[in-house]
Amino acid sequence: MTKPRRKVFMTAGYNTISLGTGRKEFNPKKPRPGLEEYIKEAGQGTLKQIGGGDKVDEGVIANFMAARFNKQGNLAAFIPSVDASLRWKPCVRVEGACGSGGLGLMTAVKSVLAETADVVLAIGVEVQNTVKAIYGADILAGAGWFRGERKKGHAYFFPAGFSDRAGAYFEKYGREKTRKAFARWFRNAVENARLCDTAQEFHNTCPDLEALALTEPNPKSFVDHLNVYDCSKVSDGAAAIAVVSEAGLERVGIPKVEAVEVVGWGQVEADLTLPPSDMTRLETTVRAVEKALAMAGIAAADLGTVECHDCFTISGVLSVEAIGLAKPGEGPDYILSGATARTGAMPFNTNGGLIGWGHPTGGTGVRQAVTVWQQLTGKAGKWQVGITPERPYGLSVNMGGNDKTVVAVVCRRAG
Repeated sequence: MTKPRRKVFMTAGYNTISLGTGRKEFNPKKPRPGLEEYIKEAGQGTLKQIGGGDKVDEGVIANFMAARFNKQGNLAAFIPSVDASLRWKPCVRVEGACGSGGLGLMTAVKSVLAETADVVLAIGVEVQNTVKAIYGADILAGAGWFRGERKKGHAYFFPAGFSDRAGAYFEKYGREKTRKAFARWFRNAVENARLCDTAQEFHNTCPDLEALALTEPNPKSFVDHLNVYDCSKVSDGAAAIAVVSEAGLERVGIPKVEAVEVVGWGQVEADLTLPPSDMTRLETTVRAVEKALAMAGIAAADLGTVECHDCFTISGVLSVEAIGLAKPGEGPDYILSGATARTGAMPFNTNGGLIGWGHPTGGTGVRQAVTVWQQLTGKAGKWQVGITPERPYGLSVNMGGNDKTVVAVVCRRAG
């Protein structure tokens, strides 16, 4: 794969709180922040670290369904509201379902590579707690093919889709161990989130998380093979990060040791009108990760930490296999061995992932990048894991739809 002619870095990340059920301050009957507030908080959080909006050349905002959740389009025009100095600068909004954040990052990276910008402010945002969960599920179903799938699909469209993947996995590789791996994944997610004060599960005090997660699915009230603990929650939140060139890094006055270099990426699109060729494999994720690792010139074993798209526990299991850390059917063994825990050989989703930190859909890919930046630069605080000189790389994988839009990014500490 061709190496880029220009180095690209990310720095100055910021995450808002992921607000929704589980957070003590969340009350569906009381006023809550809207899109404007989240965009401003995240954007200003990054601008404060880089010296203000006058340092920024361009802006990009990632969002999935504001037009339906919030009756709001034209989100690029909110970027100038973050700071007066951003007015009159080029900005764009991108969308790729739950992979919108990853696409936002790639849009920023490509602007830097095209030399139209040295500093790009990338923001990802979603505010979903504006409707009841069943209506939200219908809105999120827009990530699938409406004419071919949605019209005849389950009321809980995406939980049902990944439930079908879980059922296929049970049939092919066995149910009992896989269900235990789902429960361990949930436990790891919540235990990590308890260490991160912006996480949606930060206040979770359940004493036996695995027992809770092993609650039997109830097809009469939900879906066939997953329970509610196997699913990421409805979340409101935003994240922002600066994507910069070497000249941009100098402009914002941040030393390389406080930045990560983007050393590989894979941006892959599948056909929305075709069903998965194998329900037990995330083929698009496989291809995106292979591209990212090849561009970085490393193997999966060289990674120090991973942020995967665990919208459901089954996608956590399938991601472990898609990344190449376990063979098909052996993802549950890898998880149950403790390898993906924060103290394990390959710490996954260190501040909780989508299940523990939350999943404000359009913001997730940017939040993942912020998390990798925090870990590789030692800024993760209580949820910091050990990143060794031998394995200085972090991988983020952001997926849109049922493995249709995938962006994988490999970073390493720059200094």
